Amino acid sequence: MMMTATTTRLLADLRNARNDGAWAELDARYRPILVRFSLQLGFVGDDSEELAQQTLAEFARSYSDGKYDPQRGRLRSWLLGIARNVAFELRRKKAGLHNGVDSLLEQIPDDARLSVIWEQQREQAIFAEALARLRSSTQTDAATIEAFELYAVQGMPVEHVAERCGLSVDSVYVAKNRLTKRLRELVAELTAAYSEGE
Repeated sequence: MMMTATTTRLLADLRNARNDGAWAELDARYRPILVRFSLQLGFVGDDSEELAQQTLAEFARSYSDGKYDPQRGRLRSWLLGIARNVAFELRRKKAGLHNGVDSLLEQIPDDARLSVIWEQQREQAIFAEALARLRSSTQTDAATIEAFELYAVQGMPVEHVAERCGLSVDSVYVAKNRLTKRLRELVAELTAAYSEGE
């Protein structure tokens, strides 16, 4: 799903509980960040998906109840707080009554570290979305996109990329320069959309 709204616009659209498009966009924007975030906290497989799902569900309940006030804090801080609480509860349920609360809390990084993890995962999600947009561009053929990804993103030697994609070495260099510029533009657009109001 292509994300288009700024965070402020998205939050305004969410005031209408029946605006399925806004809720779908919120999910598309934050689920990848939450899944990546949960993996960094040591959750794997279904557990990472469960953390993302429960965080988004709690967000939806709280937001519908009017509990989020942008004057009291940023959206990312609120989501991070929900994710932290969900992570603690999931760990508590898995541990049962065998571990004390203190030992469970030690398994979750402090707020400063959680913020760093969140920001790293947010940047990776933005890059992934920008790359997906670049791939779906109707102006660029599949071989050129593949060459760009292999050379500029994955770091494969240019000669191997040219041979694999059926392009000249010069064409690979041109693709890298042209598509790097476009990718930077897409990252900047998405970063602005995420940051405004977040």
